[in-house]
Amino acid sequence: MKIDLAAKPFGLDAEGAKWVNDTLAGMTEDEKIGQLFCLVAYNDDENVLRHFAEDLHAGGLMCRPMADNEELISTVNLLREYSKIPMLIAANLESGGDGMTVSGTKVGTQMQIAATGDAGYARALGEVVGAEASALGVNWAFAPVIDIDCNFRNPITATRTYGSNFETVRDFGAEYVKAVQSHGVAASVKHFPGDGCDERDQHLVTSINSLSVEDWDKTYGEVYKAAIAAGALTVMAGHIMQPAYSKALNPALKDGEILPATLSYELITGLLRGKLGFNGMVVTDASSMNGFMIPLHRKKAVPLSIAAGCDMFLFAKNLEEDFEYMREGIKDGVITWERLDEAVTRILAVKAAAGLHRKPAATGRASDVVGSEEHKAIAREVADKCITLEKNIQDLLPISPEKHRRVLFYPIDPTGFSMFGNSRYNELFVKKLRECGFEVEVFESKPALEGMFASYSEIVDKYDLLIYSAELATKSNQTSVRIEWAQPMGANVPMYINAVPTIFISLENPYHLLDVPRVKTYINTFGASDVVLDALIGKLTGRSEFKGKSPVDAFLGQWDTRL
Repeated sequence: MKIDLAAKPFGLDAEGAKWVNDTLAGMTEDEKIGQLFCLVAYNDDENVLRHFAEDLHAGGLMCRPMADNEELISTVNLLREYSKIPMLIAANLESGGDGMTVSGTKVGTQMQIAATGDAGYARALGEVVGAEASALGVNWAFAPVIDIDCNFRNPITATRTYGSNFETVRDFGAEYVKAVQSHGVAASVKHFPGDGCDERDQHLVTSINSLSVEDWDKTYGEVYKAAIAAGALTVMAGHIMQPAYSKALNPALKDGEILPATLSYELITGLLRGKLGFNGMVVTDASSMNGFMIPLHRKKAVPLSIAAGCDMFLFAKNLEEDFEYMREGIKDGVITWERLDEAVTRILAVKAAAGLHRKPAATGRASDVVGSEEHKAIAREVADKCITLEKNIQDLLPISPEKHRRVLFYPIDPTGFSMFGNSRYNELFVKKLRECGFEVEVFESKPALEGMFASYSEIVDKYDLLIYSAELATKSNQTSVRIEWAQPMGANVPMYINAVPTIFISLENPYHLLDVPRVKTYINTFGASDVVLDALIGKLTGRSEFKGKSPVDAFLGQWDTRL
């Protein structure tokens, strides 16, 4: 298949196209195989990086957030020194530059961006990410997430997405793509064919996008068409099946033969390349995830991912073994020479489109760009505009030390209830409340038997206000995001709502009304950070108005959550 390097999304001039073709022509088989792999680094260990570049000829490397700018710059420079062909250097840049280095600016989760109601902030997020990545030598953003949060029980999507409205996801995602790529940083829209329908996590199991062909076309299809039209250079394929489309494109498929996009010729070559017309590069999601491991023997799956139409293989389960599996797949004809050259051509074309064949690793002094005051100001704007007062039927707000001095604070963190064991932001929240003049006591669960609990009136008489703060974020390798109440017998459940004014604040997951349906005042921040807590305190105390508009149904379609 001849690839049009001058067409979208590459848009290469004669010089760039010549570099791609000349580089491909001069490559050995091992070098081509190496280009298929994007590996991962956690620090600037020179021996590891040199091995990746010189021995394995890796096409790319993803950097997990590093300790500081200097460590990341050192990593980039070492790779540039040892690589014959410049590498794609990637990072998860969904919320800001903090996906690369601790110094990077966290602008806000994608759902916070959506809650502002202004697609200009999606563009601003892309601008911040592009500027900071370019300054550090990172040239590939594993972002934006253009999944649609259709199922509130999904344990992985939620605040990583722009919400449940496909039009918002479509418009905000496209703005990010255009902005980040204007800085020479390739976008990777993810996770094709779309997460958010299932309530399972592809890190743990091969998950399913269960929409009909017609419904997929009207939602996810529109989102992907917009991202492609915006010029997205790469698409990340998920370990997600789309049975309706797989069968529509290949009616002979039996249920047991349906594969996730990372292994599916129907979804990558048929739907993404064929029907949607995507001409860019396709990378798999992490191949160490169980969603990739479960469908097939790994020896078959590794080369099949490339044969099916993916161009780059993300990470490895075992480096030596996976490289050998890929090599055997070429030898056995699973990957044809034509398909191998096509994949490598697309990889090289992304590099040329990002200007890697002619520009230095970093574009400026990182200290002047990364975490700059200008970028932090954008984060403060997002925090001010995203916090959403979902429910306030007791007319409680604003609160003040004059009316609500005595506060009992209930922190809820990732281990269930604990005294700030895994909850930095809940601890900071208490500190900020005390600085405002509130007398805050933190709830502690005490062992008791039936008939021997503290009296109801003890709480009613002692406190003016009860504040719950949940810091339960969606994340990989978990099966649900639900509140695990304290023992004994849910000791910290909001049971005093008819006697003491009660506020429930979700710092992360926007769907907690499922577990506290009768709470009368409920707030979503869609993500925790220092600037979000500052904005939250201002809104609770009346110094600022609530401005956010929920990108999802916080009431979950339930009648009792509105009571």
